Amino acid sequence: QVQLVESGGGLVQPGGSLRLSCAASGRTIGRYSMGWFRQAPGTARDIVAAINWDGSSTYYGDAMKGRFTIARSNAKNTVYLQMNSLKPEDTAVYYCAARTRLEYGFWSEQSREYDSWGQGTQVTVSS
Repeated sequence: QVQLVESGGGLVQPGGSLRLSCAASGRTIGRYSMGWFRQAPGTARDIVAAINWDGSSTYYGDAMKGRFTIARSNAKNTVYLQMNSLKPEDTAVYYCAARTRLEYGFWSEQSREYDSWGQGTQVTVSS
């Protein structure tokens, strides 16, 4: 079982930036694709970005393209999400997830494909 802990959330003004980190423990995540999801109150958990096991392929939700960047350091067992040009509608709890049922596989945009989740970190974009 892999444990995931997100950090880096907080309050930021519109147009600002945040960098989220997802630190894994218990198992190396170097074999797994990883994803970032977000959930605002009363809404479904949506894909933000995903990255395959070696970082060679990434996926972004439409609203995030050109503003967010997902990256990973398998040496540090950590996944990152750089968020720029933040908007109030980006306000949500952001979750990191690992797709541990599939080794050396491709990313998925479906939350049901990920079986290890962090506790989430709150991102609030407001002036």
